[in-house]
Amino acid sequence: MNLNFASDNWAGCAPEVLAALERAGRDTTPAYGNDDYTRRARAAIAAVFATDCTSHFVTTGSAANGLALATACPPYGAILCYEASHIQIDECGLPEFYTGGAKLVALPGVDGKLTPAIVERALAQMPERSPHLAPPAAISITQGSECGTVYTPDEVAGLASIAHRAGLKLHMDGARFANAVASTGASPAELTWRAGVDLLSFGGTKNGCLAAEAVVFFDPALVRDFEYRRKRGGHLWSKMRFLGAQFEAYLEDGLWLRLAAHANAMALRLARGLAEFEAIQLSYPTQINEVFATLPDGVAERLQAKGAHFYPWVTPGDPAAGRMQRFVTSFATTSEEVDRLLELLRAELVAH
Repeated sequence: MNLNFASDNWAGCAPEVLAALERAGRDTTPAYGNDDYTRRARAAIAAVFATDCTSHFVTTGSAANGLALATACPPYGAILCYEASHIQIDECGLPEFYTGGAKLVALPGVDGKLTPAIVERALAQMPERSPHLAPPAAISITQGSECGTVYTPDEVAGLASIAHRAGLKLHMDGARFANAVASTGASPAELTWRAGVDLLSFGGTKNGCLAAEAVVFFDPALVRDFEYRRKRGGHLWSKMRFLGAQFEAYLEDGLWLRLAAHANAMALRLARGLAEFEAIQLSYPTQINEVFATLPDGVAERLQAKGAHFYPWVTPGDPAAGRMQRFVTSFATTSEEVDRLLELLRAELVAH
């Protein structure tokens, strides 16, 4: 039995998305996004968000983040983000590369989320020192967060209010945005532009697409030269229809939310099972498809030796480094796989 709890990136492609790719592969269309698949997908995104937004497709979430931030922050500016955010510790300096050198300012958070108080305190400690201090230009938040939690619409709005009062843009890294929408029950609009988000990295790859991400602009003034940035950054696909076809299928009839809701349900099933063991501590609330737990010494290694795949969650300065484990479920995870992992874990705890 497959026991993949390492990453939702390990999962394959949703059958509906794969079928759309196969259909697009039989077609002949204009290149570089001048095709009906791309046009329909962009219209579908606008419909999902219930606004006249502008979207552009790329192939990786990192590129979506870097290119988006490049439109919101000049090379000499600063971007405030959570200290364990993907852009801070998992993108190998890519945001700095695409922005041309913008400074990331890493801030502490609560359960993986920035709070208005934390951001206000940070801004207060960055006084105007032109031209010596990099001026803050953007705030980037992750939805759902790196700790498996979600921002409510009110929490997003609170951060957006601070950002806009200070003349900053609010960027949302939505690699698992579908999971956040499915978890909160809020509409995509309520979690983004209605709450003050200026631009969104809208992920599909972790939730059933093959390799498809979108940069969605809710502030039309930010679009400016994005197409040139995307081309220069190597993400203007000649056969763009294969990205458009994925998003078209992904959004059709709410498929994206059904896939995410299933992944979330499997994570909650796992979290509830883990919570039954006195020797295991859950580190954060399970609100999307990630579960964080501290296991007794040696248990993780023995589970992995029996074919269970998951990773230790290690961040700089983390006192639980090496003991906290991250389990990720996906649209393809089954209840039988979750139950089998719990059975193996129970056996390990009884034996040791």
